Amino acid sequence: MDELLTARQLQDLLKVDRTTIYRMLDDGRLKGVKVGQQWRFPRSAIELLIQGKPTTNVQTAIDILPIHCLQPIQDVFAEVMGIGVVTTAPDGEPLTEISNPCGFCQLMLASESGRAACIASWRKLAQQKTPQPHFVECHAGLQYARARIETEGALTATLVAGQFYADEPNAREETNRVHALAATHGIAENELRDAARALPRLDARKRSEIGRWLERVAHTFEQIGGERANLLARLKQIAAMSTFGAPMTN
Repeated sequence: MDELLTARQLQDLLKVDRTTIYRMLDDGRLKGVKVGQQWRFPRSAIELLIQGKPTTNVQTAIDILPIHCLQPIQDVFAEVMGIGVVTTAPDGEPLTEISNPCGFCQLMLASESGRAACIASWRKLAQQKTPQPHFVECHAGLQYARARIETEGALTATLVAGQFYADEPNAREETNRVHALAATHGIAENELRDAARALPRLDARKRSEIGRWLERVAHTFEQIGGERANLLARLKQIAAMSTFGAPMTN
């Protein structure tokens, strides 16, 4: 569990004044989470900053979100909706295991280049300007949508759901697409073709239902992240008070 530093502790650590701390927050050099009215800063990210290494979106998201708590909720959501679901950092890197993955996507993700293409699709989803989930085609022709997971109005992670066709695909187009994907990513074409035939077809009503629940689950994740930050801050205060009140020993 990553330690959260106060602004005062960060000032002492970096040897800068409070104005500089907030300037670094504004320009993105610092990543923090707001607990009540106070900013807190993950120690691991600060140590990377001191070492001259960039703090990553993945590390920031992990610092804020308790992934072990999110995974079972995500699993239930995916199973009930009959789709694949994953939580990613804003740069597309997965934070959770994919829940209820279809055979087609499992084949794709087993390929190094296929996995990179999937991550690029998830990153593109995170960059969508529309606040609500909006289904689009991924690089492999499957439908996906995302819901934003925010902390103090800033994007922390995205909840991505999909792995289905919106309509019955044109047989010739699907054959050509599968052939191209198999050749590009080094996947056995017959296996990928069989997996594509097993993909579900979901109508507009079902897509709308998934979109609504996608937002609700993402909002739940936001609340869990906020509660975690508050708990960490309280535990730190208790630890500080205990240390302060402990008798000195030689």
